[in-house]
Formats: sequence, C-alpha cells, structure tokens
Amino acid sequence: MGSADDDPARESARPAPSLPEGGTSLLRGGKDLQRGVASWYGPGFHGRTTANGEKFNMGEMTAAHKTLPFGTRVLVHNPRTGKEVVVRINDRGPYARGRVIDLSKAAAHALGMKTRGHDAVVLREVLPARAGQNMIASAETGANP
Repeated sequence: MGSADDDPARESARPAPSLPEGGTSLLRGGKDLQRGVASWYGPGFHGRTTANGEKFNMGEMTAAHKTLPFGTRVLVHNPRTGKEVVVRINDRGPYARGRVIDLSKAAAHALGMKTRGHDAVVLREVLPARAGQNMIASAETGANP
C-alpha cells in the first residue's frame, strides 16, 4: 500500500491513536532487525480488509511488512525525531519501491512523520522492559516518558 497524500480535508477526521494490545509501558527495543524508509497509509484504506483478514483501522498502531509474521510486534524508531512506537504487523506491503514498512496513520503521527509522508526508520525487536531502563514512547504523545 502506498503513502497517503496530505489532504487537509482528510486531516480534520483524524481518529485518536490507540495503544497496541498490552500497551507499551512494559516494552523496550532489542536488536535492530531492519533499516530503511517507512511510509504510511490511512484514509483510502480505512475499513478495508488487511492481508490477515481483519479490518484496517488507521487509528490503531499497526503496519504492513513484506515478510514478518502477522501478529509480530515491532518497535519502530525514527532517528530524525527520536520517537518510537510499537506496531503490530497485520498487513502485507509496502509495495512502493525502497520502503521497508507501511505504518498506519496513527503510528506515523506518533513518530512525527505524518506530514512528511515517509521517513528513515529502524525496526527493532520488542523485549520486556527491565527496571531502571528507558521505556519506549507512548502512543498518545510520541515522546519518551
């Protein structure tokens, strides 16, 4: 799925971001899995069936990836903004050349990349947090607590 355009009329109907099941407060990033460019998709695909059979909700923290198993949770780090989110893989893509992941609109917004349409990212494995270590970004603010 391709990157969404930045139509201001569509912006006014933005749903509130939602956390992945289990929240993000007990997770941290592990080893790097992949680096590349992320894009996002939303309004044109909202409510359509994803590759795993569920309905796409642009307000959830989900993503499309070419090979990761459905249900895999991946920490997505945006080096430009320093923000991170955890997304759940529920779709296949991206189909745009040179892209490694297609994020939901909510995930792109939380990473600070929605208005750009695409940005460099690092995909990391998700590990349980240990006491005293930095937690990942919250979906509501996109900033580290």
